[in-house]
Amino acid sequence: MDRARWQRMLTLLPICLALAFSLTAMGSSHWCEGIRRMTKPLCQDLLGGLNCIHFSRSSSSTGSKHDDSQAVQYIWEAGDDKFIQRRFHAGLWQSCEESLNSTGERCRCFLGIVPAEGQGVLWLSIGAEILDIFLILTGVILLGFSMSCYSSGCSWLNVDASVAILMVLAGLLGMVAHMMYTTSFQITVNLGPEDWRPQTWDYGWSYCLAWGSFALCMAVSVATMSRYTTAQAEVPRARKGGPYPQHNTPQPGPSQKVWQTGATPHPVGHVFTNVPGHPPPGTGGKVSMC
Repeated sequence: MDRARWQRMLTLLPICLALAFSLTAMGSSHWCEGIRRMTKPLCQDLLGGLNCIHFSRSSSSTGSKHDDSQAVQYIWEAGDDKFIQRRFHAGLWQSCEESLNSTGERCRCFLGIVPAEGQGVLWLSIGAEILDIFLILTGVILLGFSMSCYSSGCSWLNVDASVAILMVLAGLLGMVAHMMYTTSFQITVNLGPEDWRPQTWDYGWSYCLAWGSFALCMAVSVATMSRYTTAQAEVPRARKGGPYPQHNTPQPGPSQKVWQTGATPHPVGHVFTNVPGHPPPGTGGKVSMC
């Protein structure tokens, strides 16, 4: 395997990891986690344990109980004992919380909880997340197709430029999507229904995976663009050091001297020629020939 194909394989691994992070984060409901404080329901026996408020009804002097509408309820819990804390987690699609008997979770659609002021922001966040996944998937397909191209005419520079653009767009879209979800969740915390508002909350592992995908996309974009610019800078050097270098060769000097007479220059049309060798005897060292 040549160097170019090996570099693209190393680039393909973080892109696939970013795609897996984005898909997992979008399908999960652990973007935000926290604790809700709610009033305990009423219970007349001890079967409810600590998850309900125990009460008793007053009885008549004859021992018969009054009607439920006229019964007096004596509640033994007071202060913070009347409330129970239940953990919850929410994502793009649903919000889940612990049930009273702690044997499971009760989930409902998160879009139905978000108030009207935050639903538009949440839909934009979902759309940006889907487009982010689509761009990452396109980069994976492009790199995979280029690696399977064994012909010598495969343009690695064009592949690097395309992957760098796709990854930087995916990273920016992911960042915008995460920020818009945070905004919609904060709107829901402040303006959402009373029976859902959390007492304390923080970001969950799905939120960390989403930002991890953003970091991988930006890192791949920077590395690929750096490789592209380095290759572009080496192209002029390769051309200068080609098989046919150009050298500055000096022009050959005259191999013989021109012997000219000291007479007046001849009219136009006469040509002076060089005489090779030594001048003939009796010429006085000067020869002039027309």
